Amino acid sequence: MTVKGPVEGFAVAVVREDGRWRCERLDDAVLSELDTAITELRRLRSTGAVFGLLAVDDEFFVIVRPAPGGVALFLSDASAALDYDIAADVLELLRAEAPDDDDDVIWPAGDLEILSDLGMPAPELEVIVNEVELYPDEQLQMIAQRCGFDDQYTAVLDEL
Repeated sequence: MTVKGPVEGFAVAVVREDGRWRCERLDDAVLSELDTAITELRRLRSTGAVFGLLAVDDEFFVIVRPAPGGVALFLSDASAALDYDIAADVLELLRAEAPDDDDDVIWPAGDLEILSDLGMPAPELEVIVNEVELYPDEQLQMIAQRCGFDDQYTAVLDEL
Protein backbone atom coordinates (compact mmCIF):
# COMPACT_ATOMS: atom_id res chain seq x y z
CA MET A 1 0.00 0.00 0.00
CA THR A 2 1.53 3.31 -1.08
CA VAL A 3 0.48 6.59 0.51
CA LYS A 4 -1.71 8.52 -1.91
CA GLY A 5 -2.10 12.27 -2.02
CA PRO A 6 0.26 14.88 -0.62
CA VAL A 7 2.95 13.74 1.77
CA GLU A 8 3.27 15.71 4.99
CA GLY A 9 6.59 16.84 6.38
CA PHE A 10 9.33 19.25 5.43
CA ALA A 11 12.59 19.39 3.52
CA VAL A 12 15.59 21.57 4.26
CA ALA A 13 18.65 22.16 2.11
CA VAL A 14 21.87 22.58 4.09
CA VAL A 15 24.92 24.28 2.58
CA ARG A 16 28.36 24.75 4.12
CA GLU A 17 30.52 27.24 2.29
CA ASP A 18 33.53 29.20 3.47
CA GLY A 19 33.12 27.79 6.98
CA ARG A 20 29.52 29.01 7.32
CA TRP A 21 26.26 27.09 7.39
CA ARG A 22 23.15 28.13 5.49
CA CYS A 23 19.78 26.39 5.52
CA GLU A 24 16.76 26.96 3.31
CA ARG A 25 13.43 25.28 2.86
CA LEU A 26 12.91 23.07 -0.17
CA ASP A 27 9.62 22.74 -1.99
CA ASP A 28 7.29 20.08 -0.57
CA ALA A 29 7.41 18.24 -3.92
CA VAL A 30 10.77 16.80 -2.88
CA LEU A 31 9.00 14.76 -0.19
CA SER A 32 7.34 12.63 -2.87
CA GLU A 33 9.99 12.47 -5.58
CA LEU A 34 13.61 11.55 -4.92
CA ASP A 35 14.64 12.77 -8.38
CA THR A 36 13.12 16.17 -7.61
CA ALA A 37 15.05 16.34 -4.34
CA ILE A 38 18.32 15.48 -6.07
CA THR A 39 17.69 18.02 -8.84
CA GLU A 40 16.82 20.80 -6.38
CA LEU A 41 19.93 20.11 -4.30
CA ARG A 42 22.19 20.05 -7.39
CA ARG A 43 20.92 23.54 -8.27
CA LEU A 44 22.44 24.84 -5.04
CA ARG A 45 25.94 25.18 -6.36
CA SER A 46 28.58 25.44 -3.68
CA THR A 47 32.25 24.79 -3.20
CA GLY A 48 31.38 23.14 0.11
CA ALA A 49 28.94 20.52 1.32
CA VAL A 50 25.34 20.47 0.08
CA PHE A 51 22.75 18.04 1.36
CA GLY A 52 19.06 17.74 2.05
CA LEU A 53 17.22 16.66 5.18
CA LEU A 54 13.72 15.34 4.49
CA ALA A 55 11.28 14.50 7.31
CA VAL A 56 8.35 12.53 5.95
CA ASP A 57 4.96 12.14 7.67
CA ASP A 58 6.44 11.87 11.18
CA GLU A 59 7.54 8.39 10.07
CA PHE A 60 11.11 8.54 8.76
CA PHE A 61 13.79 10.82 7.37
CA VAL A 62 16.04 10.83 4.33
CA ILE A 63 19.43 12.47 3.89
CA VAL A 64 20.31 13.23 0.27
CA ARG A 65 23.84 14.37 -0.59
CA PRO A 66 24.62 14.91 -4.27
CA ALA A 67 28.21 14.30 -5.33
CA PRO A 68 29.98 14.71 -8.66
CA GLY A 69 29.81 10.96 -9.32
CA GLY A 70 26.26 10.36 -8.11
CA VAL A 71 24.43 10.77 -4.86
CA ALA A 72 24.89 9.51 -1.30
CA LEU A 73 21.69 8.50 0.45
CA PHE A 74 20.55 7.54 3.92
CA LEU A 75 17.07 6.32 4.84
CA SER A 76 16.27 6.11 8.55
CA ASP A 77 13.84 3.20 8.15
CA ALA A 78 13.78 0.97 5.08
CA SER A 79 10.36 -0.40 6.00
CA ALA A 80 8.96 2.98 4.91
CA ALA A 81 9.51 1.77 1.33
CA LEU A 82 6.44 -0.42 1.79
CA ASP A 83 4.27 2.71 2.08
CA TYR A 84 6.15 5.67 0.58
CA ASP A 85 7.41 6.11 -2.97
CA ILE A 86 10.38 8.26 -1.96
CA ALA A 87 11.62 5.58 0.43
CA ALA A 88 11.17 2.94 -2.27
CA ASP A 89 13.14 5.17 -4.67
CA VAL A 90 15.97 5.46 -2.14
CA LEU A 91 16.15 1.68 -1.78
CA GLU A 92 16.07 1.28 -5.55
CA LEU A 93 19.04 3.62 -5.99
CA LEU A 94 20.85 1.83 -3.18
CA ARG A 95 20.00 -1.52 -4.78
CA ALA A 96 18.64 -2.67 -1.43
CA GLU A 97 15.52 -4.65 -0.69
CA ALA A 98 12.69 -3.52 1.55
CA PRO A 99 12.16 -5.56 4.70
CA ASP A 100 9.21 -7.90 5.08
CA ASP A 101 5.81 -6.42 5.86
CA ASP A 102 5.79 -8.00 9.32
CA ASP A 103 9.30 -6.85 10.29
CA ASP A 104 8.97 -4.49 13.29
CA VAL A 105 12.66 -3.61 13.56
CA ILE A 106 14.01 -0.20 12.50
CA TRP A 107 16.21 -0.95 9.55
CA PRO A 108 18.25 1.97 8.28
CA ALA A 109 19.61 1.82 4.74
CA GLY A 110 22.33 3.69 2.97
CA ASP A 111 25.53 5.43 3.91
CA LEU A 112 25.92 5.84 7.67
CA GLU A 113 29.07 7.87 6.92
CA ILE A 114 27.09 10.38 4.82
CA LEU A 115 27.81 13.27 7.22
CA SER A 116 30.95 11.98 8.95
CA ASP A 117 33.13 14.67 7.35
CA LEU A 118 30.79 17.29 8.85
CA GLY A 119 30.88 16.08 12.45
CA MET A 120 28.35 13.23 12.48
CA PRO A 121 30.24 9.93 12.72
CA ALA A 122 28.42 6.76 11.66
CA PRO A 123 28.05 5.34 15.21
CA GLU A 124 26.34 8.53 16.39
CA LEU A 125 23.99 8.60 13.39
CA GLU A 126 23.11 5.00 14.15
CA VAL A 127 22.32 5.87 17.78
CA ILE A 128 20.03 8.71 16.66
CA VAL A 129 18.20 6.46 14.19
CA ASN A 130 17.66 3.85 16.89
CA GLU A 131 15.98 6.40 19.19
CA VAL A 132 12.54 5.09 18.16
CA GLU A 133 10.65 7.30 20.60
CA LEU A 134 11.82 10.39 18.71
CA TYR A 135 10.04 11.82 15.68
CA PRO A 136 12.10 12.39 12.52
CA ASP A 137 12.17 16.16 13.06
CA GLU A 138 13.68 15.58 16.51
CA GLN A 139 16.26 13.20 15.08
CA LEU A 140 17.19 15.72 12.39
CA GLN A 141 17.46 18.43 15.05
CA MET A 142 20.00 16.25 16.87
CA ILE A 143 21.97 15.86 13.64
CA ALA A 144 21.90 19.62 13.05
CA GLN A 145 23.09 20.24 16.59
CA ARG A 146 25.93 17.72 16.31
CA CYS A 147 27.13 19.10 12.96
CA GLY A 148 26.87 22.73 14.09
CA PHE A 149 24.04 24.20 12.01
CA ASP A 150 21.37 24.00 14.69
CA ASP A 151 20.61 27.75 14.72
CA GLN A 152 20.22 27.99 10.95
CA TYR A 153 18.12 24.81 10.84
CA THR A 154 15.86 25.98 13.66
CA ALA A 155 15.35 29.34 11.93
CA VAL A 156 14.01 27.56 8.83
CA LEU A 157 11.71 25.33 10.89
CA ASP A 158 10.38 28.34 12.78
CA GLU A 159 9.16 29.74 9.44
CA LEU A 160 7.13 26.61 8.64
